[in-house]
Amino acid sequence: MDIVLMPGLWLDSSAWDQVAAELRRLGHNPIAVPLPGTDDRSTSATLDDQIQAAVSAVDAADRPLVVSHSAACALAWIVADRRPDDISGVVLIGGFPSADGEQYAPYFELVDGVMPFPGWEPFEGPDSYDIDEETKKRMADEAIPVPAGVSHAVISLGDPRRYEVPVHMICPEFTPDDVKGWMAEGSLPELAATTNYSLIDFDSGHWPMYTKPVELARALAEIADAAGSA
Repeated sequence: MDIVLMPGLWLDSSAWDQVAAELRRLGHNPIAVPLPGTDDRSTSATLDDQIQAAVSAVDAADRPLVVSHSAACALAWIVADRRPDDISGVVLIGGFPSADGEQYAPYFELVDGVMPFPGWEPFEGPDSYDIDEETKKRMADEAIPVPAGVSHAVISLGDPRRYEVPVHMICPEFTPDDVKGWMAEGSLPELAATTNYSLIDFDSGHWPMYTKPVELARALAEIADAAGSA
């Protein structure tokens, strides 16, 4: 199956290299999307630019599984809104589907029109417990500042058919029970409105593409295999 891979904040498409290699070994076709503002380092990129790149990748594929990480789970959900009939499902790794009218990812301070990686302090604990110091340094050195036109853009959703797209949430630093609790509290209205979702417990921190790439690829392959046989 074609599997479209989209990185979260501060990452480019190379973040998926190890996952993609294992997916190919397992017989799938990974497509790591070079999003504007990431691979090209453009500071003027907008969320609309990233949406266009993601939708173009879907249009060039054959009913792909759309996989996203962290804040980019909002991007995957936008793709589901734009192409609900053309994808096999979305996989959300360590993130959630945002609602219409919310900002994309306004989590940290802007500096000169971009949102730099804030260092590891905000991610101490469950997010980063499984990342060694060498990898942390490399990730921080390679982190790509997120353009304000991406991080602070307002999300627009309009097709209710997105709620019929199968959603598979991989839960790394939080648990499926955590997600159920947040849904019960009303914190995840988009997920609660879906008609077909699954919660998958995954023992890792927030960046399993670095710490458990083979295990993550196998989890994705299982989802793709099941979607392909449905």
